Amino acid sequence: MLGEAVVRGARAFRWVLQRIVIIGILVGGYFVVTGVQVWLTSRHDDARAAQAIVVMGAAQYDGVPSPDLVARLQDAFSLWSRGLASEIVVTGAKEKGDTYTEAEASATWLEQPPRDVPVADIVEVGGDDSWQSLAQATTALHQRGLVRVLIATDGFHEDRCLAIATELGLQAWPVPATSSPISGWSAMPYFAKEAVGVGLGRIVGYSHLHALG
Repeated sequence: MLGEAVVRGARAFRWVLQRIVIIGILVGGYFVVTGVQVWLTSRHDDARAAQAIVVMGAAQYDGVPSPDLVARLQDAFSLWSRGLASEIVVTGAKEKGDTYTEAEASATWLEQPPRDVPVADIVEVGGDDSWQSLAQATTALHQRGLVRVLIATDGFHEDRCLAIATELGLQAWPVPATSSPISGWSAMPYFAKEAVGVGLGRIVGYSHLHALG
């Protein structure tokens, strides 16, 4: 009887192990496919006539945009100069101890020569993360009756931003930063992080993912 119990236990263990392996393969495959989709979106520039350009915030240093943020702003300025949108929405709050928000640093950069973007064409909103930044941008845009936007950010960030924007009620197209300093192998950890973020966001919803931190 003891031998039969051992055999049954071994069979049950194999059954559980097989299910764990199958689930692991399915979950791994899901995130791999999501990662490929994130990568494909990062390579797709869909600049077109829209109503506004949303610049996703990035680090700033005492009011001076970081190279990553400058790359996003350069593309936004180019789109605005080409007449593809009449308003630029700059996003981002500030870290603890900072004097300026990311949005303020972005607005100042756009307003300064040689860009000289009129203050009336710039909308500043806050946001401590992508969902919050886009939520505040959506509120400001809806107040102006605007829904069609171009999103200027790093390529690896585009897929998640587009999904969040759609969830919030915007019609959005990607314009990945063409001169981002985060490129090549250095961008791989960012792609991995975005694959996880997009994968989880599709399952639980981006608003719930934001609420979970």
